[in-house]
Amino acid sequence: MNTLLKGKKIVLMGVVNKSSIAWGCALALKKCGAEVIFTYQNDRVKKQLDRLIDENDATVECDVAEDTNIQVAFEEIEKRFGNIDGVIHSIAFAPKEALEGELTDASRDSFKIAHEISSFSFVAVAREARKILNPGSSITTLTYIGSSRAVSNYNIMGLAKASLEASVRYLALDLAEQDIRVNAVSSGAIKTLASSGIKGFRELLDDAATRTPAGKQVTIEEVGNTVAFLMSDLSTGITGDLIYVDKGTHIS
Repeated sequence: MNTLLKGKKIVLMGVVNKSSIAWGCALALKKCGAEVIFTYQNDRVKKQLDRLIDENDATVECDVAEDTNIQVAFEEIEKRFGNIDGVIHSIAFAPKEALEGELTDASRDSFKIAHEISSFSFVAVAREARKILNPGSSITTLTYIGSSRAVSNYNIMGLAKASLEASVRYLALDLAEQDIRVNAVSSGAIKTLASSGIKGFRELLDDAATRTPAGKQVTIEEVGNTVAFLMSDLSTGITGDLIYVDKGTHIS
């Protein structure tokens, strides 16, 4: 273990199983000495989370679909842990039927759900988190290149990720007065529970690997390492930015 994040308390949102990108973040945070506060959506997710984390790790319920739930969660975090030093938002969702076919097949409801959970939740989390974030803190979210390129079957999620990335820039502007940095990490294609709902994702994974200079896919640990860097004081000069961690897929 190194001491890059020693003494820092980081809220991590989005761990579902050991394939989650958020789990890669958890491994990196712990390796760097951070105290990690895990949030979970509901009791079903908590049971899965409990299988991964240590018995002494902190957990707080937070369903980002409800503003009141987010508010209560951060009030509980403040009560139990005091001020915090960072938040990692690794949450996205769209109805499965919206992740196949053409964009014009998507319904108004699927558009609304994808944007509320995948984009607006980041704004709502930042609204509550800023109340207890120390000066010099960092907020980071996870995105994907489907926000800026047309990726087959990504459809509604591509629009939601574009919205998410725009919110990073505006939040960076708003929170700068509090000395809070806001950034996004664009991960390469990784097989997770969320991505498995995208039609043809296995072919997308294979294609992404062939388009990297090294011919291999990025790992959740590699993404987590970059997120840990953004949580650290080594990244104080970076805000409102998008960092690609995709083995170079975005350059081809």
